[in-house]
Amino acid sequence: MLSFLPGPVLFLLSGSLFVLSTFIWGGLISIGGILKLFIPTIKGRIAITHVMNRFMWCWAFFNGAIINLIAKVEWDVEGLEQLDNKSWYLLISNHISGLDIATQSYLLRNNIPMLKFFLKKELLYVPILGLGCWALDMPFMNRTSPAKLKRNPKLKGKDLRTTRKSCEKFKHMPTSIINYVEGSRFTLEKHQRQASPYRYLLKPKAGGIAFTLSAMGEQFTKVLNLTLVYPDAPEDTLKAMMLGKVHKITMRVECLEVPQVDAELYFSQPEYRTQFQRWLNQVWLEKDHLIHELMQQQNKSD
Repeated sequence: MLSFLPGPVLFLLSGSLFVLSTFIWGGLISIGGILKLFIPTIKGRIAITHVMNRFMWCWAFFNGAIINLIAKVEWDVEGLEQLDNKSWYLLISNHISGLDIATQSYLLRNNIPMLKFFLKKELLYVPILGLGCWALDMPFMNRTSPAKLKRNPKLKGKDLRTTRKSCEKFKHMPTSIINYVEGSRFTLEKHQRQASPYRYLLKPKAGGIAFTLSAMGEQFTKVLNLTLVYPDAPEDTLKAMMLGKVHKITMRVECLEVPQVDAELYFSQPEYRTQFQRWLNQVWLEKDHLIHELMQQQNKSD
């Protein structure tokens, strides 16, 4: 709608709107989280959580509205019809830019429970964002390093116990947890440094989703394999969007059966870990082929 404006004006406008939206809805969520501390019953806390999830829905909606305001975007999405907002999902996705969370939250907001993330403990101290994520019961992780485990073997299994305890709150209402299994946003420099065998992806890391599945795998209805593509965007997709230069956003959703992961076997037997990594590598290979097909379709249409 406002794509006729100069790039610097769009950048300033979109940045201000994104910050304002996060401040407003994140602030309301944070207030709800503080109120929840004083609610003695599970039903009462669940009721407030529903309200806070609705605030997060509003945050996702306004992010999409801002994107549509500053750029003429074509939303190319397939696979939403098979989803249910009363189910539990583990989502795995490729990771392109800081725009991904806003994009996926907007596209999925009416089809699955609002997204939750496993976050680094340090993010808890980020103003508004950290408090809002805490209020929404998102687990903050403090992973024990291999070196620390070697020095103190008694810490073995502590991370898994902490995760299970954090996820107990998810049993009371449908939940979606997303994991960016590449562990980092895609860049050409990272791709070359890794010598990645994929054309459009970094190497996937199985530890994170194995950790999640071993902690609460029995709760998940399906694993959702999300493939996200910005076919006409440069590498710095977030900046390009804020300048009004992204014109198409593509997402494909595939439902997968939930793999069974035995925590003790995964963390103690290399062969078991290798088998699970092969499963994830195959999913990533098929994702790479899909992205190639989507990029070819875009090139033919240009």
